[in-house]
Amino acid sequence: MTNPFDSAGAKAPPKPFTITEGRREVRSFVLRQGRFTPAQQRAFDDRWPRFGLDFTGEPRDLEATFGRDARKVLEIGFGNGAALRFAAQQDPSRDYIGLEVHAPGVGRLLNALADDNADHVRLYHHDAVEVLEKEIADGALDEVRIYFPDPWHKKRHNKRRLIQPGFADLLVRKLRVGGRLHCATDWEDYAEQMWDVLDATAGLSNRAGPRGQVERPEWRPQTHFETRGQKLGHGVWDLLYDRT
Repeated sequence: MTNPFDSAGAKAPPKPFTITEGRREVRSFVLRQGRFTPAQQRAFDDRWPRFGLDFTGEPRDLEATFGRDARKVLEIGFGNGAALRFAAQQDPSRDYIGLEVHAPGVGRLLNALADDNADHVRLYHHDAVEVLEKEIADGALDEVRIYFPDPWHKKRHNKRRLIQPGFADLLVRKLRVGGRLHCATDWEDYAEQMWDVLDATAGLSNRAGPRGQVERPEWRPQTHFETRGQKLGHGVWDLLYDRT
């Protein structure tokens, strides 16, 4: 297994995935790598072969990847990995897949997974849409979690938000019937857009009813994004959908 950030020289960062808008391709994230510490570099050098998944563009056998048949949970944009690590600690009966494009967060979580001996977790350092479209089979996931995605709060940038109709349709394809989608945001305007998109998506049913929200579930810890938002006077909206 190749190391996507070997110490001999970092590879080109993952290409920002795009959302098609007419004939234009709209980027849904901007790489803000931040400081990549020596410890995070060592994590890629030493831990990636154990916990990392290289993007191949070919369908992936998840049962073979984890060596067992268990429920599969995908977290998109895990940031520093706190929520994913917490979930894996609380329920090791499930297999967890994390997707994150920012290398420092991946490096930090690689070290944490080694500390936890968490062989039921695997990480991609790659574009979420490409992974979903090319490597994850339809109906292969039991749950998708998207916590505090970039709100792109300026109105002219709203089109860059992750939760768009085409992406919602993709998630429906990858979730098994009876699975669930859990989104959280601390931007009310983004919560409104999530309702607009997800409530209207065929194959999804809002567990709290139209434009409804749930209390923070026990499997999602309070993140630093949430704490920051509360300090700024923001609310937090948890949206939970069943795959029908």
